[in-house]
Amino acid sequence: MATADLLLHPVRLRILQTLLGSGELTTAQLRDRLPDVSAATMYRHVAALTEAEILEVVQERPVRGTVERSYRVRQDKALVDDDARNTMTKDDHRRAFTVFGGALLADFDRYLSRDDTEPARENLLYRQGAVWITDEEFTELVEEIEAAVERRAHTSPGDGRTRHIISLVLLPDKPA
Repeated sequence: MATADLLLHPVRLRILQTLLGSGELTTAQLRDRLPDVSAATMYRHVAALTEAEILEVVQERPVRGTVERSYRVRQDKALVDDDARNTMTKDDHRRAFTVFGGALLADFDRYLSRDDTEPARENLLYRQGAVWITDEEFTELVEEIEAAVERRAHTSPGDGRTRHIISLVLLPDKPA
């Protein structure tokens, strides 16, 4: 499994978010979707994610004397596993959540910055709720949410589908 440092780097996180739900993309297509990331930076981070087996090459084709590769995310590898998460310090978690929150804000801002954005019509949704649950019920809840997302993770564009980014935070709320 991947480490938090590998996955939660701001540029690598954006690459993964861009690829998730997009099927497969070339580095050039990634650069089109992330125009603020330089070519050298993009290639370096795609290489790091590929070396860690988080991205896999699904197609290669010759283009003007070089090889163009298409990549997709190996979702089973794009996770910080329980062992790695359990060894993270409070500062590691704080840093990881800051990167996560920054990426979430960047996605939100990118969406709202488009001229054609219509939040009400396009089903923009953000909610917060609270539940009182045991550790066992917590595990069941996480499994249910992950299964619901997984059932829809393999659909493709078209037929009126719009890509939605789903971000999940489960935060214990202990009284002070």
